[in-house]
This record gives sequence, structure tokens and C-alpha cells, in this order.
Amino acid sequence: MNDVFELACIGNYTKDTIITPSGTNFTDGGAINYSAHAANLMGVKTIVVTRLAKEDYRVIEKFEKEGIAYRVTYTPSSTLMELYYPTIDPDIRTLSVEATAGTITAEDVDGLKVKSAVIGPSLRGEVGLDVIKALKGYGATVAADMQGYIRVLRDKELKYEPWGGMKETLQWVDVVKSDMVEAEFLTGETDIRSAAKVYASMGPKEIVLTHRDGMMVFAGGEFFEFGFYPKELIGRSGRGDTCIGSYMAARLTNPPQQAGRWSAAVTSLKMENLGPFHRSMADVEELIHSKYNHGAF
Repeated sequence: MNDVFELACIGNYTKDTIITPSGTNFTDGGAINYSAHAANLMGVKTIVVTRLAKEDYRVIEKFEKEGIAYRVTYTPSSTLMELYYPTIDPDIRTLSVEATAGTITAEDVDGLKVKSAVIGPSLRGEVGLDVIKALKGYGATVAADMQGYIRVLRDKELKYEPWGGMKETLQWVDVVKSDMVEAEFLTGETDIRSAAKVYASMGPKEIVLTHRDGMMVFAGGEFFEFGFYPKELIGRSGRGDTCIGSYMAARLTNPPQQAGRWSAAVTSLKMENLGPFHRSMADVEELIHSKYNHGAF
């Protein structure tokens, strides 16, 4: 495969059971699923690097149908995840895992020609520093989602645990994506701007932080804040994955503030439905003009 891609989405597919106050749903998840579909609909040439069971090949067929390239390793089981949201707050949830699809290694991205990459693991050990170093060696701009480094599998439950390799890893990362629950745990800061500065002190040039009501971008010493405006909150799962996928897609051709605005709008529309973002760019532009200062800087 000699093609040059604009964005690579790297991490395991997850087969999700989502339990909320309104009921139980089953959906195809994983950061790569949400981030890749969002980037692709934004017109970005995208490739997915993932692991899953052959019985879940429908996920690959959807990528093919949408024109998303892929490198897939078939495993005995896909990652099986249960996400329990006891309230309407999308930041409050309990995660459990029945099985995993294993580890993505540097060999899986060998020779990959890509401008940017989103590392989106479900748990620690799924995508290691070797992958990040390999991508940097190929000249890619790398974003990493902290959810896949703070979560550790204990028995069948995912627990937040201190990450001893954080500084060593983040010095190789260009963009950090984190929600505020993860940020407080990893940085010790309860204030969103203070948490962003702690992340940035370890090397990343840009920080994308999400919270219940919106997101913030810290770049070039400036803070840019954007609200989320879903008409109804149905698709809680995949919020952050959509956010960083759309941010990195927009960031290919736009400054941080504009990329953040696009990301907030895309994420808002995604949260109105289960599954990946599937709205038109006209819908995104309409939301930007109605809710984000008419798209002006």
C-alpha cells in the first residue's frame, strides 16, 4: 500500500453494550470507528489500523462502503465492552471488558504514509509508545487520547490507575485529547486551564479537553472554548473520539481555533444519534453559523 493518507485512526474496534437511564443498546464502537467516519465525512483521506474478530467483518465492510482504507488483523475475539451511564452526565460511567483483541504494534504501521494520526486505545497496553515513535519517524503529527492510557483492566473492570510512563510518552505526542475526569486524575488539577497547562508542560503543542458542556483547545499559549449543542443527548458514547477525529481532520488545513469550532459542531451533531457521525457538512456549517458566532474568529 503506497498511498499517502491524511489521517490514520489507530486502535481496536469494540463491540459495545451501552446502558443508560433510557435503556440498553448494542453498537459497533471503538475510537477508530467514531474518529474515522467523522474525518471521512469531512473529506479527509483516512485509514484505520485495527484488530477485530472475523465475525465482526461488517465493520470493515462499512469502511469499504464509505471509502475508508484499513489495515486489519483478525483475532479470536473482538474487544467486548459494556458502558454503563447511571445518569445523563456523559462523564460519569462504568466500563467493563469481557475480552480484548490484543495489542497493536509498530509492525502494524510499518511504512504507513500519513500526515496525521489519532491514537485511540480502549485500555492501557493496546497501543504502545513503539507505535507513536514509528509514526513520528514517518513524519506524522500524532494525537493521543488519554482514555487508552489511564484505563487498566483489572479482572473484567476498567479502572483508572496512575500512569508512570506519562511523561515519557507525551514528549512524543503533538496533541493530547482528554476529558476532565481523566485530566483531573492524571494532572491533579480540577481547573480545566490548569490541567491543560500541565499536559502541555510535558511536550504536546496542543491540548483538546472535553467536558459535559463542551470542549476547550489550548494552543500557542491561548485558550479557545466551545459549547456542545445537541438537540437531544442520545449518542453519549463516542463523543471524545468524534471530537479528536474531527479536530485532527480540520487541523490539517485550519488553525487551532477554527479546527476546535468545527470539532465542537461535529461532536454536537454526533451526540444526537447512536453510532458514528453521519450528518452532512451543510448541517455542520448551519450549526456553526447559528451557535458559534456565525463562524467568525
